[in-house]
Amino acid sequence: MISQPFEYSRPGTLAEALELLSGGSTKPLAGGMSLIPMMKLRLAAPEHLIDLSRIPGLDAISEGGGSIRIGALATHYGIESSALIRAKCPLLAETAGRIGDVQVRNSGTIGGSVAHADPSSDYAAALLALDATVHIAGRRGNRSLPYAEFLVDTFTTLLEPGELVEAIEIPAENPSTGSSYQKMVQPASGFAIVGVAARVARIAGKITFARIGITGLGSKAFRAVNVEALLLAGNAAAAAAAAGDGIEANSDLHASSHYRSQMVKVYCARAISTALSRAA
Repeated sequence: MISQPFEYSRPGTLAEALELLSGGSTKPLAGGMSLIPMMKLRLAAPEHLIDLSRIPGLDAISEGGGSIRIGALATHYGIESSALIRAKCPLLAETAGRIGDVQVRNSGTIGGSVAHADPSSDYAAALLALDATVHIAGRRGNRSLPYAEFLVDTFTTLLEPGELVEAIEIPAENPSTGSSYQKMVQPASGFAIVGVAARVARIAGKITFARIGITGLGSKAFRAVNVEALLLAGNAAAAAAAAGDGIEANSDLHASSHYRSQMVKVYCARAISTALSRAA
């Protein structure tokens, strides 16, 4: 199908983009991997598209103050191949490398993915496990939110009209921490039927830190705090078996709710096992 007619603008600065977004039925365009197909299917019909691709510095990846700041226009491939992220946050690099296919990874952006809030987003599991912060720009001022608070529900975030995701910030990883992202792939799209991101640290064989993010199972990605508590109590086997407890699992043509509920335990066990093997 062909999208409905729309106006197109390509601002050169963030201030110009925010000004354009302040009026009417507008949508920001980053990589376009989700928005353009939705427009073609008439699931989205903005009257005005604001292309962000010419805004300088919005794709920058930098380190400072013990954290890594990733501009909203950084592509999945840019994150996957960044020497800084591979060294200081290997979980995010690994996750980016599992997204879609080569074409999607070269065009899609982390900011677009975060703002879109797909319940099967690969990034969502990793950003929850990484205690990420979302930096938001708006005409009335900038603000920052923990990613766990920013994410509300299926395709729903705390972004207000006229605001943009400007950057994602994550702590630089402790070298003693091990991490892993494991997912059951939907073959056609590459999305996660279920996906689990795990970060663990241990001293003298005892787990001292645990973060588990799960995507694809419910209406939004979530931190599995029950799994984390069992890991810290030293019961890794019970931890994986508890993945998804209390969550109403999605059901669609790719997987029933029961199947998803069982598979999340399998992939949680794999993520935990791999993360522990990588923990110094």
